[in-house]
Amino acid sequence: MKKKQDEIVAIKKCISESIRTKELLLKPPYIEKILMASTLIVSALKNGNKVLLCGNGGSAADCQHWAGEMTGRFLKERNPLEFISLTANSSEITCIGNDYSFDKIFSRQVEGLGKKGDILVCISTSGMSKNVIEAAKTAKKKRMKVLSLTGKEPSPLSEISNITISVPSTRTPRIQEAHSLIIHILCHLVEEALF
Repeated sequence: MKKKQDEIVAIKKCISESIRTKELLLKPPYIEKILMASTLIVSALKNGNKVLLCGNGGSAADCQHWAGEMTGRFLKERNPLEFISLTANSSEITCIGNDYSFDKIFSRQVEGLGKKGDILVCISTSGMSKNVIEAAKTAKKKRMKVLSLTGKEPSPLSEISNITISVPSTRTPRIQEAHSLIIHILCHLVEEALF
Protein backbone atom coordinates (compact mmCIF):
# COMPACT_ATOMS: atom_id res chain seq x y z
CA MET A 1 0.00 0.00 0.00
CA LYS A 2 2.81 2.42 0.92
CA LYS A 3 4.58 1.70 -2.40
CA LYS A 4 1.43 2.67 -4.31
CA GLN A 5 1.08 5.88 -2.28
CA ASP A 6 4.74 6.75 -2.96
CA GLU A 7 4.18 6.18 -6.68
CA ILE A 8 1.11 8.45 -6.65
CA VAL A 9 3.15 11.16 -4.90
CA ALA A 10 5.92 10.78 -7.53
CA ILE A 11 3.42 11.05 -10.41
CA LYS A 12 1.82 14.17 -8.92
CA LYS A 13 5.25 15.70 -8.33
CA CYS A 14 6.27 15.17 -11.97
CA ILE A 15 3.02 16.66 -13.29
CA SER A 16 3.23 19.65 -10.91
CA GLU A 17 6.87 20.33 -11.87
CA SER A 18 5.97 20.22 -15.56
CA ILE A 19 3.07 22.64 -15.05
CA ARG A 20 5.21 25.05 -13.00
CA THR A 21 7.97 25.04 -15.61
CA LYS A 22 5.52 25.77 -18.42
CA GLU A 23 3.82 28.51 -16.38
CA LEU A 24 7.19 30.30 -16.16
CA LEU A 25 7.06 30.63 -19.97
CA LEU A 26 4.10 33.01 -19.54
CA LYS A 27 6.46 35.61 -18.04
CA PRO A 28 8.83 37.93 -19.90
CA PRO A 29 10.97 37.40 -21.92
CA TYR A 30 9.70 34.00 -23.08
CA ILE A 31 6.62 35.01 -25.07
CA GLU A 32 8.64 37.77 -26.76
CA LYS A 33 11.41 35.27 -27.65
CA ILE A 34 8.88 32.83 -29.11
CA LEU A 35 7.39 35.65 -31.22
CA MET A 36 10.89 36.67 -32.39
CA ALA A 37 11.62 33.05 -33.34
CA SER A 38 8.41 32.69 -35.36
CA THR A 39 9.10 36.00 -37.15
CA LEU A 40 12.61 34.81 -38.01
CA ILE A 41 11.36 31.48 -39.39
CA VAL A 42 8.50 33.03 -41.38
CA SER A 43 10.79 35.66 -42.89
CA ALA A 44 13.36 33.05 -43.95
CA LEU A 45 10.74 30.80 -45.54
CA LYS A 46 9.14 33.73 -47.38
CA ASN A 47 12.57 34.56 -48.80
CA GLY A 48 13.01 31.05 -50.17
CA ASN A 49 15.32 29.86 -47.40
CA LYS A 50 15.12 26.67 -45.36
CA VAL A 51 15.33 25.54 -41.74
CA LEU A 52 17.89 22.92 -40.64
CA LEU A 53 17.55 21.32 -37.21
CA CYS A 54 20.04 19.50 -34.95
CA GLY A 55 20.21 18.02 -31.46
CA ASN A 56 21.12 14.82 -29.60
CA GLY A 57 18.99 12.11 -27.99
CA GLY A 58 15.55 13.42 -27.04
CA SER A 59 16.42 16.68 -28.76
CA ALA A 60 17.15 14.74 -31.96
CA ALA A 61 13.66 13.27 -31.71
CA ASP A 62 12.30 16.82 -31.25
CA CYS A 63 14.10 17.89 -34.45
CA GLN A 64 12.52 15.05 -36.41
CA HIS A 65 9.11 15.72 -34.89
CA TRP A 66 9.30 19.44 -35.76
CA ALA A 67 10.47 18.77 -39.32
CA GLY A 68 7.68 16.23 -39.73
CA GLU A 69 5.02 18.73 -38.61
CA MET A 70 6.31 21.30 -41.09
CA THR A 71 6.90 19.10 -44.14
CA GLY A 72 3.68 17.26 -43.41
CA ARG A 73 1.07 19.36 -41.70
CA PHE A 74 0.39 20.66 -38.22
CA LEU A 75 -3.23 21.83 -38.12
CA LYS A 76 -3.85 23.01 -41.68
CA GLU A 77 -3.93 21.32 -45.04
CA ARG A 78 -1.21 23.24 -46.91
CA ASN A 79 1.97 23.06 -48.97
CA PRO A 80 5.01 21.49 -47.28
CA LEU A 81 7.65 23.75 -45.74
CA GLU A 82 11.38 23.26 -46.14
CA PHE A 83 12.49 21.91 -42.75
CA ILE A 84 15.33 19.36 -42.68
CA SER A 85 16.32 17.41 -39.59
CA LEU A 86 20.07 16.74 -39.62
CA THR A 87 19.48 13.95 -37.10
CA ALA A 88 17.47 11.66 -39.37
CA ASN A 89 20.00 10.05 -41.74
CA SER A 90 21.85 7.39 -39.73
CA SER A 91 24.16 6.48 -42.63
CA GLU A 92 25.25 10.09 -43.05
CA ILE A 93 25.72 10.63 -39.31
CA THR A 94 27.76 7.45 -38.84
CA CYS A 95 29.82 8.16 -41.96
CA ILE A 96 30.74 11.65 -40.74
CA GLY A 97 31.30 10.39 -37.19
CA ASN A 98 33.59 7.63 -38.42
CA ASP A 99 35.53 9.67 -41.00
CA TYR A 100 35.85 12.87 -38.91
CA SER A 101 34.43 12.76 -35.35
CA PHE A 102 31.12 12.81 -33.51
CA ASP A 103 31.67 16.55 -32.95
CA LYS A 104 31.34 17.10 -36.73
CA ILE A 105 28.13 15.15 -37.45
CA PHE A 106 26.01 18.30 -37.74
CA SER A 107 28.56 20.97 -38.75
CA ARG A 108 29.59 18.96 -41.80
CA GLN A 109 25.95 18.78 -42.93
CA VAL A 110 25.45 22.50 -42.29
CA GLU A 111 28.54 23.18 -44.37
CA GLY A 112 27.08 21.18 -47.26
CA LEU A 113 23.40 22.13 -47.04
CA GLY A 114 23.30 25.57 -45.46
CA LYS A 115 23.40 28.91 -47.23
CA LYS A 116 23.16 32.57 -46.30
CA GLY A 117 19.69 33.38 -44.97
CA ASP A 118 18.88 29.82 -43.88
CA ILE A 119 18.14 29.08 -40.23
CA LEU A 120 19.82 26.50 -38.05
CA VAL A 121 17.70 25.38 -35.11
CA CYS A 122 19.82 23.97 -32.29
CA ILE A 123 18.07 22.01 -29.54
CA SER A 124 20.14 21.23 -26.45
CA THR A 125 18.83 20.98 -22.90
CA SER A 126 22.27 21.82 -21.48
CA GLY A 127 23.33 24.26 -24.20
CA MET A 128 26.72 22.56 -24.02
CA SER A 129 26.55 19.81 -26.67
CA LYS A 130 29.82 20.14 -28.58
CA ASN A 131 28.48 18.84 -31.91
CA VAL A 132 25.54 21.27 -31.75
CA ILE A 133 27.85 24.18 -30.87
CA GLU A 134 30.12 23.25 -33.81
CA ALA A 135 27.07 23.31 -36.10
CA ALA A 136 26.09 26.75 -34.78
CA LYS A 137 29.61 28.08 -35.39
CA THR A 138 29.56 26.75 -38.96
CA ALA A 139 26.12 28.30 -39.54
CA LYS A 140 27.35 31.69 -38.34
CA LYS A 141 30.32 31.49 -40.74
CA LYS A 142 27.85 30.84 -43.57
CA ARG A 143 25.80 33.88 -42.47
CA MET A 144 22.87 31.77 -41.40
CA LYS A 145 20.72 32.66 -38.39
CA VAL A 146 20.90 30.43 -35.32
CA LEU A 147 17.81 29.77 -33.19
CA SER A 148 18.41 27.73 -30.03
CA LEU A 149 16.15 25.97 -27.57
CA THR A 150 18.03 25.28 -24.33
CA GLY A 151 17.64 24.95 -20.60
CA LYS A 152 18.58 27.64 -18.13
CA GLU A 153 20.95 30.33 -19.51
CA PRO A 154 23.72 31.25 -19.87
CA SER A 155 25.31 28.51 -21.94
CA PRO A 156 27.98 28.32 -24.64
CA LEU A 157 25.21 27.74 -27.22
CA SER A 158 23.14 30.74 -26.13
CA GLU A 159 26.20 32.98 -26.44
CA ILE A 160 26.54 32.29 -30.20
CA SER A 161 22.84 32.17 -31.10
CA ASN A 162 20.80 34.98 -32.64
CA ILE A 163 17.78 33.99 -30.57
CA THR A 164 17.73 31.62 -27.59
CA ILE A 165 14.56 30.37 -25.94
CA SER A 166 15.93 29.07 -22.66
CA VAL A 167 13.52 27.10 -20.51
CA PRO A 168 14.04 28.24 -16.90
CA SER A 169 14.89 24.82 -15.47
CA THR A 170 17.89 22.57 -14.90
CA ARG A 171 15.87 19.33 -14.98
CA THR A 172 16.18 17.62 -18.37
CA PRO A 173 12.68 16.03 -18.48
CA ARG A 174 11.00 19.35 -17.64
CA ILE A 175 13.10 21.21 -20.23
CA GLN A 176 12.20 18.64 -22.90
CA GLU A 177 8.49 18.86 -22.05
CA ALA A 178 8.64 22.65 -22.38
CA HIS A 179 10.59 22.36 -25.66
CA SER A 180 7.77 20.23 -27.04
CA LEU A 181 5.26 22.93 -26.13
CA ILE A 182 7.42 25.68 -27.67
CA ILE A 183 7.82 23.65 -30.87
CA HIS A 184 4.06 23.20 -31.15
CA ILE A 185 3.48 26.93 -30.57
CA LEU A 186 6.01 27.77 -33.29
CA CYS A 187 4.38 25.28 -35.68
CA HIS A 188 1.04 27.02 -35.08
CA LEU A 189 2.44 30.55 -35.50
CA VAL A 190 4.37 29.70 -38.67
CA GLU A 191 1.43 27.89 -40.23
CA GLU A 192 -0.95 30.75 -39.44
CA ALA A 193 1.46 33.38 -40.77
CA LEU A 194 2.12 31.59 -44.07
CA PHE A 195 -1.29 30.06 -44.78
